[in-house]
Amino acid sequence: MYYNTRRLTETALLTTLITISGAIKLPGFIPGTEFQLSAPLAVAICGVFGFTKYITAGILSSLIGLILGTQNLLNVGIAMIFRLVVGICVTALGTSWPVLVMAGPLGSSVARLALGGILGKGAIPLLLAAVPGMIYTALTAWPLTLLLKKVKLQTEKVVQSVQR
Repeated sequence: MYYNTRRLTETALLTTLITISGAIKLPGFIPGTEFQLSAPLAVAICGVFGFTKYITAGILSSLIGLILGTQNLLNVGIAMIFRLVVGICVTALGTSWPVLVMAGPLGSSVARLALGGILGKGAIPLLLAAVPGMIYTALTAWPLTLLLKKVKLQTEKVVQSVQR
């Protein structure tokens, strides 16, 4: 019973974090280079909580975005490509800092290439527009991972002391 409640609560909180941070966009100096704050947070979530919780929270976040009308199917498809690439990287290569630093930019690159293929437009301009966001993701994914690890450890300590 306790495990299911904890899992449900963690998943709901992670879903909320992804949804809210995905709605916040940092403007770029060049039009089209705005950046969603959810990318480095998503990488950190995958690294700390594992692929299953990460992908579940990501799917739920996308469903919420569709229901609220803040996302369309194209947005969700591109986000899912990003999530799958990040998840595959972290699952296959581990949670070391080089992997987490590169997983986000790799996910963004593959998602932009897919977007270029879907739209039938050149992928190079789409990739170039994503470079500032990729740099931001690479710089912030590891510190966010450390922060989430600390929060998770503190939560586990509190839970253990309550159970005694």
